[in-house]
Amino acid sequence: MKTAISFKTINHLAIPATIAGIAEPLLSITDTAIVGNIPENGLESLAAAGIVGSFLSMLIWILGQTRSAISAIISQYLGAGKLDDIKNLPAQAIFLNIGLSILILLSTVFIADDIFELLNASGKILQYCISYYGIRVWGFPLTLFVFAVMGIFRGLQNTFWPMLIAIVGALLNVVLDFILVFGIEGLISPMYLEGAAWASLISQAVMALLAFFLLLRKTDIDLKIRLPVHPELSRLVLMSLNLFVRALALNIALVLAVREATRLGGNFIAAHTIAINLWLFTAFFIDGYGAAGNIMGGRLLGAKDYNGLWTLAKKVISYGLMVSLVLVLLCFLFYRPLGRLFSNEASVLDTFYSVFFILILGLPMNTIAFVFDGLFKGLGEMKYLRNVLLTATFMGFVPALYFGKYMGWGLYGIWMAFTIWMMIRGGALVWKFRRKFRPLLQNA
Repeated sequence: MKTAISFKTINHLAIPATIAGIAEPLLSITDTAIVGNIPENGLESLAAAGIVGSFLSMLIWILGQTRSAISAIISQYLGAGKLDDIKNLPAQAIFLNIGLSILILLSTVFIADDIFELLNASGKILQYCISYYGIRVWGFPLTLFVFAVMGIFRGLQNTFWPMLIAIVGALLNVVLDFILVFGIEGLISPMYLEGAAWASLISQAVMALLAFFLLLRKTDIDLKIRLPVHPELSRLVLMSLNLFVRALALNIALVLAVREATRLGGNFIAAHTIAINLWLFTAFFIDGYGAAGNIMGGRLLGAKDYNGLWTLAKKVISYGLMVSLVLVLLCFLFYRPLGRLFSNEASVLDTFYSVFFILILGLPMNTIAFVFDGLFKGLGEMKYLRNVLLTATFMGFVPALYFGKYMGWGLYGIWMAFTIWMMIRGGALVWKFRRKFRPLLQNA
């Protein structure tokens, strides 16, 4: 059956994927906004939430790449009409992924103080980092399970159930944040930063239970581990390893940015925390069309429909750019109110406002990178994605970051390094797609 490529079919996948995608940064943004308004040691709490959030995002993104690998393989088999051949693969992949996550959890939880000292946290900020991380880290395996289930649904061309899981988790997190951080008079004492950590952990547990239920009820996927090992598991592991290295390079950039912002002082890391959360929020918002490209691209490749693949690429990038331009307009219209959502500290807000415009102007460029990134994952081009991130990070971001540090540009230098990073990523993906698939289009 030929895959229809229209505004309706793309948005049928992209809109729920967008809603599901923004759940992860929305959890962090909720924590950031509420933690930044804690009446006691709000600045230190915000800084700690930013440092821990960056480190946890690194862990999740590195091991969460199995989601994209599962989605790509399932969608390709679906396009080729051979879905029954891989019914046993998801259970083996999930078991492997969760096992690795538990190993990493146990290896980091006992050395948390050393980890955050490496990120330049000290004094009260370091104490808050350790207590916050000691609670939130236990949600790590739960999040990876949810990611894997979402990958299965995406491969099956379904983004509705991932959206439902994400909405439940995000709304629950918001409600629990208010209850546990600030307390309820006469019932629950304020827990401040630790309350935010518990809110996230409980929300992740509920999302994992809901994902497990929907997978059993809405698909034919069996979570029982059966031998022998599926022959596609080796390809999935190789794809995941390439994405693992890619995510590692990506997170080196994010962690180095946090480290340099922390070195500048409390106001700077707090301002950077606000900026990076907004950057991630817009990234996941735009990434809905990347998800549509991921989901449909794998199916079209499996069916060898190169004409459809070329049409899909043009349409998803066009729709993504429209969304990014709307976000640019909204960010400029609400430039100052957005900052005040996260903090009332004048020094933090002044620092944030001084760099926010760089983030906003880069949104259309980010769109090109994010959309083609999603499309390439669906096509199984994990090796090239790995090489692009390694190049962008170590030949673009890192030199730019330390040049900015040498010049004394402060937070400006950090966000200019992000701009250069995204230019390299987007440009390399566009060049590769045209070079590889245009000849196939002409010969189709």
